[in-house]
Amino acid sequence: MTERLYLFDTTLRDGAQTPGIDFSVEDKILITSLIERAGIDYIEGGWPGANPTDTEFFAQKRTRRAVFTAFGMTKRAGRSLSNDPGLLAVLQAEADAVCLVAKTWDFHVTVALGTTLNDNLQAIRESIGAVRACGREPMLDCEHFFDGWKHNRDYALACAVAACEAGARWVVLCDTNGGTLPEEVEAIVAEVARHVPGDRLGIHAHDDTGNAVANSLAAVRAGARQIQGTLNGIGERCGNANLVTLIPTLKLKAGYADRFETGVSDDQLAHLTQISRAFNEMLNRAPARQAPYVGEAAFATKAGLHASAILKDPATYEHVAPETVGNRRRVLVSDQAGRSNVLAELERLGIPADRDDPRIGTLLDEVKRREAEGWAYEAADASFELLARRALGSVPEFFRVESFRVLVERRYNAIGELVTVSEATVKITVDGETLMSVGEGNGPVNALDRAIRKDLGRFQSFIEDLELADYKVRILNGGTGATTRVLIESRDASGNRWSTVGVSPNIVDASFQALVDSITWKLLKAGAAPGRAVAGPALTSVR
Repeated sequence: MTERLYLFDTTLRDGAQTPGIDFSVEDKILITSLIERAGIDYIEGGWPGANPTDTEFFAQKRTRRAVFTAFGMTKRAGRSLSNDPGLLAVLQAEADAVCLVAKTWDFHVTVALGTTLNDNLQAIRESIGAVRACGREPMLDCEHFFDGWKHNRDYALACAVAACEAGARWVVLCDTNGGTLPEEVEAIVAEVARHVPGDRLGIHAHDDTGNAVANSLAAVRAGARQIQGTLNGIGERCGNANLVTLIPTLKLKAGYADRFETGVSDDQLAHLTQISRAFNEMLNRAPARQAPYVGEAAFATKAGLHASAILKDPATYEHVAPETVGNRRRVLVSDQAGRSNVLAELERLGIPADRDDPRIGTLLDEVKRREAEGWAYEAADASFELLARRALGSVPEFFRVESFRVLVERRYNAIGELVTVSEATVKITVDGETLMSVGEGNGPVNALDRAIRKDLGRFQSFIEDLELADYKVRILNGGTGATTRVLIESRDASGNRWSTVGVSPNIVDASFQALVDSITWKLLKAGAAPGRAVAGPALTSVR
């Protein structure tokens, strides 16, 4: 009989502490949707009341299936529950569960909090009780638990037991500075499990010694049944336990797959590579090529003995089948794979496709050619869908762009301030009629966006609610001839969100490509009736 393991994602809080990462509310909404696609049980959205972004994010529930969790801290020393604004803000958030953090290292209690050990235990009990009274699922993060255990074992354990007795669903043991090794974690968790039931114990590991995944697995072996981590292992300092590595290990590896079950389905596992890469694109970061399971090099083999043998019997050279995690085998001299990935993505997008259709090969070749030029479709579903539909059938030509021009002028305004103004002119043809629009903006892309959406003829009503929600740029290679990739995220009043991509040595051209794809996808999904259609698969002409 298998036991249930619960996965708890802290990307939106721990990940926000990563140097160079700053989530907006819109970012958090998108990332939440991505995490849910991975089958995670709990999604911790941040700390309501701590900053305006998290407070706004918790103004409504943001998950469909996962347990939406707010983070906070136990009540402060010397204050009552009703007189602690920080705790009250967390309790009032639109959340299914509340995870409170508490000091469990006696040194931190007396020095950092400036309170007594007994008062800290009482604060844990009262705070967990308050969460229960609000009808939320309570849990406690035992901060610096392993350090506290080594310094004063009895007190660290007393904190965990106090939370458990007060009704915490989960008591999570935190390796907050990431310095504990797997053998220590396993021994300590096993001892704690003698006092707190394993099915109420969790592990929260940081990666400062490169052991966060190993420490999480060690805790599971010792009895813990909740694992906390982040997408791609992001987090402060060296990061957190990487859920993208943990999930396939738990589902595919002997000793875990035969003993435990998770909320991640086989189909969700098969999309893990795409989810990991889409998240990197959202962060505007290059994916780690050698990341376990999902990296581009994870199942890559160079020419020679291994390359010839792997084609005959892949299982002898690969520790898992790459398709199980949505990756693919790469034989670097002669790439033999890729079709299954394209078919899986077509199925996800609802595009009918036959494995033996020769147009699948044409689409695959085009995707490979574009990837070599710098295109990336992992986080640009709308652009990929347009590309695929052009290959497998047709995409209506709602409008044709005849030309566009952007001017940037720096000048003094009427009150003597030095300002920079962008002006864009776009000429399009709709049903044989040429339309020309001019738009001004605070930058070239903003001006282009305003110009192209200013007058789209009879299609104008379909795009009235279209908004540009996010814009990311990545320089793919250095020098004056650098290639630029632009990722644009759009949304509409119905709550639809989609992403498009453009690639060019010219950032304005790349941006315009993504803008045109965004509008085309919107018209396609809105059911706009075109004047005529352009049949595929003349993909090389599509930019």
